[in-house]
Amino acid sequence: NSTDRTREIAEEMGAKVIIQKRKGIGGARNDGFLAAKADFVATTDADCIVPNQWLEIFLEDFQDERVVAVTGPDGPIERSWKSKLTYFILRCFIQGITLFKLYGTAGTNSAFRRSAFLKCGGYKSLPHSDDVEIAFRIKKLGKIVYDIRTFVNLSVRRMEQEGYISLVSKWLKGDINILLGRDIKTKDEYAKKTYE
Repeated sequence: NSTDRTREIAEEMGAKVIIQKRKGIGGARNDGFLAAKADFVATTDADCIVPNQWLEIFLEDFQDERVVAVTGPDGPIERSWKSKLTYFILRCFIQGITLFKLYGTAGTNSAFRRSAFLKCGGYKSLPHSDDVEIAFRIKKLGKIVYDIRTFVNLSVRRMEQEGYISLVSKWLKGDINILLGRDIKTKDEYAKKTYE
């Protein structure tokens, strides 16, 4: 459903492009996993910039057979003080909770052992926080590694349009509800919005 030539650019770069059949961003990722043939599948977004050795780092972490997922930090492409401060705080929080063996598998920066991903049922169709929810399920099948070497730069235009506090509080509420085993109650599905 891209309007910014993402599909055409991906095809020009040699990527295999599939047409999304399932609803939402989680559905799109599930479609990708079903189409993939490799033992490991990585996820990111079209507006992200991954490091040159990104896939090699993931493969290195997967040498341990117990590892079912690898995730890592992300931060803004935009250099405003608000974006830098927001992502600094988010990274501190995310790295802090890993000490308690709590993980999210950021949709912007994760890779999964395909067999474990399929066994746990893939992403649920949620308005947001699906990347946190899947981490709780896949963790039951093995180990999740948080590798800071996979740092991904991402666009914060969504935060700038919706508001940093509004979007981060929405994410945190969703994540807390998932942690407590509750449903996410919202009519807003940010993946369906149009951003300039």
